[in-house]
Amino acid sequence: MFKILKYLKKKEWLAAGVSLVFIVAQVWLDLKLFDFMAEITTLTKTAGSAVRDIWIAGGFMLLCALGSLVAAIIVGYFAAKIGASFSQRIRSKLFGKVESFSMEEINRFSTSSLITRSTNDITQVQMLITMALQLVIKAPIMAVWAITKIAGKGFEWSVVTGVAVLIVLLMVTLLMIFVIPKFKKMQTLTDNITRVTRENLTGVRVVRAYNAEAYQEAKFETANTELTGTQLYTNRAMAIMMPVMPVMMSGLTLAIYWIGAFLINAAGVADKLPIFSNMVVFSGYAMQVVMSFMMLVIIFIMWPRASVSAKRINEVLGTEPSILGGTKKQGLPGHEGEVTFKNVCFQYPDAAEAVLENISFTAKQGQTVAFIGSTGSGKSTLINLVPRFFDATRGEILVGGVNVKDYELETLMNKIGYVPQQAVLFKGTVESNVAYGDNGSGADYSPDEVKQAVQIAQGADFVENMDGGYEAPIAQGGANISGGQKQRLAIARAVCRKPEIYIFDDSFSALDYKTDRVLRSALKKETAGVTSLIVAQRIGTIIDADQIIVLDEGKIVGRGRHSELLETCAVYREIAMSQLSEEELAI
Repeated sequence: MFKILKYLKKKEWLAAGVSLVFIVAQVWLDLKLFDFMAEITTLTKTAGSAVRDIWIAGGFMLLCALGSLVAAIIVGYFAAKIGASFSQRIRSKLFGKVESFSMEEINRFSTSSLITRSTNDITQVQMLITMALQLVIKAPIMAVWAITKIAGKGFEWSVVTGVAVLIVLLMVTLLMIFVIPKFKKMQTLTDNITRVTRENLTGVRVVRAYNAEAYQEAKFETANTELTGTQLYTNRAMAIMMPVMPVMMSGLTLAIYWIGAFLINAAGVADKLPIFSNMVVFSGYAMQVVMSFMMLVIIFIMWPRASVSAKRINEVLGTEPSILGGTKKQGLPGHEGEVTFKNVCFQYPDAAEAVLENISFTAKQGQTVAFIGSTGSGKSTLINLVPRFFDATRGEILVGGVNVKDYELETLMNKIGYVPQQAVLFKGTVESNVAYGDNGSGADYSPDEVKQAVQIAQGADFVENMDGGYEAPIAQGGANISGGQKQRLAIARAVCRKPEIYIFDDSFSALDYKTDRVLRSALKKETAGVTSLIVAQRIGTIIDADQIIVLDEGKIVGRGRHSELLETCAVYREIAMSQLSEEELAI
């Protein structure tokens, strides 16, 4: 927990220091009340006391109470401000750290867990910091100061107060032993319920198509019940403290007055008034001591869960990305747009076997190199190594004659126009999604450039028919347009980027044959001199490629043009014959 406090800024530590001054003032004012109470008690029991003196003492009590209130408000303001600014900073750091992760780190934590850590976990830490500034600092000061005030005012009363404090501490210790493991489990269960909810929302069409609502509800109910059961266990355990504390305080007051009654009864006439006055004051101070420990109990209730949350946050912040950028800002002259694989092998973390083995090829500037093979042959994995979503286990990948590991990550990405297997669109407009190719901002792209990119991607017809045209709204994930339309906008985004290298990861699968053919012709014409790496399942999409690489179980089993592979590669011929007739193959 303390490790995460290093992210507090100097001005926040300064604010905490100012809060400490007001906390000390608040404690002094709270305890000063009992001095005036003792004075009033003495005045009321002393014959001949002036009412005016009682009013003056009462006035000072009122001023102390008002001063304590003002100090408490100031401390609360600083605590809330520190907690809010701290959580904002941690949330930003967490988001930035996740942005720097490769797919390996993201898969290690899981998406649902990262969402929970960025929201629920940070909230738990924020609540603890806000409360701790008000209570953790105040409670020890209050307890120590009150104890010094009552020291020597009655041995019997001190023993009773000590017993009450020991009982409270014993209960807190036992609760912590049984509850902390449950708090750790609770955050994991929160991850789980986030995952189930996210799966249900993103897969709602499949759920409804298969009438699986009841199954999904049962799955959610299982996760929800398990989380609820754990929460009930912790809440019930902590709830034990709620009735115990008032009983302890009432019992302590009763014990002090009961002992006081015996002491007053046994004392001489001259000692009765001082004993009675001490009893009243001691009772007030004893309540402050117990209240101090009650404040600490509140923190102890919040501490375990916040501590678990802080540990989970630190796990993310302390994880170093496995993929780091180099220092190169440009490739070698004469190698622009060139992509070379040299004996590349790749194996996923914890996987038993390699996905790719000894992959070697060169895509010259302006060439179209296509990859085809059965499902699971490693096509998508291969092209995902170029933008360094993963790093090759062995071998070298060169872009522009330079190893991709030597490039600054931003420089490498700016060379690539990437269209993923599943088209990803963001909430916004058609224009903002296409202009996203300008490193997300779109600031350097004119409306005409956006329109030209959409036209090349064969999306102008449907975009201009949308209500608002290029300013038409796009829902999160592109939920309000079809799969083919999403693919065309994703392709337009890559075209708008004007990269040296295009990567199309099965990006034409949702297009009909006619649109596919027209789009590829437009791309070839408008993007001459740009290297294209295409993963495809359809022979028709790659039939005109300069080089087709056939993969089977992670190995290259054939390479060449379409006509060559029909004669030399059995795997390619089998794929071709499954999609085209003998007459079409002959043509």
